[in-house]
Amino acid sequence: MKRREFIASLAGAAAWPLAVRAQQPAMPVVAFINGGAADAADRTRAPFRKGLSEAGYAEGQNVSVEYHWLDGQYDRLPALIADLVGRRRSVRPGQSDGRP
Repeated sequence: MKRREFIASLAGAAAWPLAVRAQQPAMPVVAFINGGAADAADRTRAPFRKGLSEAGYAEGQNVSVEYHWLDGQYDRLPALIADLVGRRRSVRPGQSDGRP
């Protein structure tokens, strides 16, 4: 996926009405971070999704996945990790949500 298409899809997701988001139960979010380019995504995304499935998760149904591609720009990693860690979590350490 090209960078512009990726940014456009993020903008589309941000435009969803907040009321719709508030009505849905919180879904766990998994961040998938790859140092390469998004062009080679299928090589790594397919096995990752298979692993999720084997663990009882289905992307978009009971887990949300955020894909991040660094395009070899590893200097972006600390800011990305800080952003992900700083977000609110629906399940805190030591608390179970009842999923496998």
